[in-house]
Amino acid sequence: MKTISNFKKSLPTLLVLFMVSLASYAQQFSPQYFRHYDQRGVNVFETRKADSSTFDGVKLRIGANFTQGFQTLRHSNSARAILTSTGLPTLMETDPGSGSFVNQATGVAVPGIVQHPTIYGNYTNATNQLYINNNELFDLSNGFPLAQANLNLDVQLADGVRLNLVSYMSAHHHNEFWVKGGYIQVDKVGFLNSDFMDRVWKNVTLKVGHMEVNYGDSHFRRNDGGNTFYNPFIENNIMDAYSTEIGGELYWQKRGIIAMVGLTDGEIQGSVTKRNDRKPSIYGKLGYDKPFGELGRARITGSFYTTKSSISNTIYGGDRTGSNYQYVMEPMAATLTGNAFSGRVNPGFKDNVTALMINPFIKYAGVEFFGTWEMSRGNSQVENGEVQYSNSALGEVSKLSNRQFNQLEADLLYRFGKNQKFYLGAKYNTIKGTLAFGQSTTATSINQGTRGDVSINRTSVAAGWFITSNIMFKAEYVNQVYKDYPDTNILSGGKFNGLVLQGSIGF
Repeated sequence: MKTISNFKKSLPTLLVLFMVSLASYAQQFSPQYFRHYDQRGVNVFETRKADSSTFDGVKLRIGANFTQGFQTLRHSNSARAILTSTGLPTLMETDPGSGSFVNQATGVAVPGIVQHPTIYGNYTNATNQLYINNNELFDLSNGFPLAQANLNLDVQLADGVRLNLVSYMSAHHHNEFWVKGGYIQVDKVGFLNSDFMDRVWKNVTLKVGHMEVNYGDSHFRRNDGGNTFYNPFIENNIMDAYSTEIGGELYWQKRGIIAMVGLTDGEIQGSVTKRNDRKPSIYGKLGYDKPFGELGRARITGSFYTTKSSISNTIYGGDRTGSNYQYVMEPMAATLTGNAFSGRVNPGFKDNVTALMINPFIKYAGVEFFGTWEMSRGNSQVENGEVQYSNSALGEVSKLSNRQFNQLEADLLYRFGKNQKFYLGAKYNTIKGTLAFGQSTTATSINQGTRGDVSINRTSVAAGWFITSNIMFKAEYVNQVYKDYPDTNILSGGKFNGLVLQGSIGF
């Protein structure tokens, strides 16, 4: 109900902004060194040093993105039922689907437990007391997820200097108005009145602010709240490398070569406490991006990202909008904001992380290939022994070795029609790695978790239509399978599949 209330409160603002933006669309200018929010922004990565517009005074550009989906997904699992009820002992199924239960604490058999005939996910005991199965999946049906919307503000401040500010007006995670972040991009330094610096800056770009971290190329093709134009598929990668952090990035580009180094505070928000627990993020990218004739293009980049220590690093959990597969593989009591990242996996490297990503991109005429190879290692604070008991007599928590995850993704598209306004595509995405289950960090109960190797595979096929350059429709059939999760986990034997449709506007 809160989600509906928040959306209703923001609806007048959305409509006013939408009408104002449409009224001014004919007069919209294109800022210098700018990525458009419509079809023109597809397959744009870092903005190039060649610019087609000239500075004509300080100007404000107002834009927005809106996305509405419809899904027909179905999910299932084979996890053991775990039954809880206030004032009663927790019960655990002896084997998945057996219907036989024991007291989880004592192991003693508990007879007379049966599924309730009318209440979804509930069980009763011999005296008709109700239990809830914590491993029962959400009661999923066909329907429309909450619409998502972004407000985009771009200001040309000076020749070669622009400001970008994006805010989420409605999203699956933060469904209230929420600022994503903002940054200043400097591609010219005429304000320095230095011929030498002007020559240097012909190949240099500086970005400073609270901004999207340029680690890898996958984040250039992902959905971002209401902006779903850049992604030909419905959802982002299973392990979604994306975050906003405070800092700066320095670029050098010449003859197709791209080099970048970045330094940030290592966290999604600013902090002025616990200095010894926080270290900066250092990351970089080296690549080559070159057109071949009028029809061809080849690009390959390699990126790294590393943080030695953090209060809460979010390179795999920095999205404040949420998944486009709503409620799949979530528990029965799931909520929109509390379970917003359905279908993804966050490896939990909140303290330290080191990650590498390689992305090839090849395009010839209408055929387009994009790939991702990624390896990351890290740990949480409790795994690194940074969380200790308040009473030293309870013992010392030692540091564990880093866990590792690997990800592969490949998609192949064919774009056709006038201005390539139609496309067909297929994508395969898989991850493998070690998760930590059951971690806790209370003062009297510190648990580093039980480690286990898991894998997830996703296959999807999609089709899209750019009705105009700023109106698009796409559809996707997806099949995702979870493997090797412990049978006490809700994702054990998990799978989901079905059709998702989306309509989007971007300007």
